[in-house]
Amino acid sequence: MRDPKVIPEKLRAWYDRHARILPWRVPPHAGHAADPYRVWLSEIMLQQTTVAAVKSYFQRFTELWPSVDDLAAASDAQVMAEWAGLGYYARARNLLACARAVAAMGGFPDTRRDLAALPGIGPYTSAAIAAIAFDRSETVVDGNVERVVARLFAVQTPLPAAKAELIALAETLTPMRRPGDHAQAMMDLGATICTPRSPACGICPLLEDCAARAQGIAAELPRKALKKPKPLRLGTVWIGLAEAAVLVETRPPKGLLGGTLAFPSTGWDGSDLPPPAPAEWRDIGMVRHVFTHFALDLTVMTAPLTGPATRGRLMALRDFRPDALPGLMRKAWNLARQP
Repeated sequence: MRDPKVIPEKLRAWYDRHARILPWRVPPHAGHAADPYRVWLSEIMLQQTTVAAVKSYFQRFTELWPSVDDLAAASDAQVMAEWAGLGYYARARNLLACARAVAAMGGFPDTRRDLAALPGIGPYTSAAIAAIAFDRSETVVDGNVERVVARLFAVQTPLPAAKAELIALAETLTPMRRPGDHAQAMMDLGATICTPRSPACGICPLLEDCAARAQGIAAELPRKALKKPKPLRLGTVWIGLAEAAVLVETRPPKGLLGGTLAFPSTGWDGSDLPPPAPAEWRDIGMVRHVFTHFALDLTVMTAPLTGPATRGRLMALRDFRPDALPGLMRKAWNLARQP
């Protein structure tokens, strides 16, 4: 590899011409700084989620709540409903907690250390906000950046063991000038050119600087340790229908799908609960859902309700929004609605 000091300059020149247009991003040389609220919101949404999936959610959130103060004033139920389908629901709970903390202090702090003290903001997110919104020379390392750095330096250590080494190497590339654009350029390079499969090395601005490309192993890096197969859990969900109403509940604030609108269920989350009402429950099939640490086969039971329920509450169908359900419960509802 050539002198790493030339890499930020090459990368910035490439980014100035080829930066992705994203709804939360300020284009290079726009003449004004990025809004820390929009940077923070996008980074929380993008955790373990694709850009394509996030765009519509980001647009809706910023239309409903244009500022952090607006979001801080929103109800838990409304935010959880708008987040439904994006997954990893602890992010939504932390989002509200963080918004309220920021509103109480009068705005976002501008250092990585102070940002990291806020709910739901870890090392990566604090670095990203500090660099992109406040022009701090912080090193931002996500999966795209890990891949770019692993190839630039031909790092052979498999992930996740290589993470500390990749962060240290990325720090050698982080410039004092335009650190936010540098961070976004590294991410864009990984997302559009230095892709996981079939990297487009021929059009890469760092072609001459890439050790893995010189060795002919770019497509093999970063190496990854073998993953253990996910365990399978079983569970049951009950969808009870009364006249123009459906039986729902709000899940406990902590734990799997915490705080979300759901149907009564059991088994898959460690609970052992009876049906939520006496009824002629009918097994209509099973839905499969994959969480981060396990796969789930959920048996869907339906029944007309004629008596009072022991769990949950009846919600009028006119007020019921299937799109406010988390993905698992939406799959169950869709199965129940099939003729």
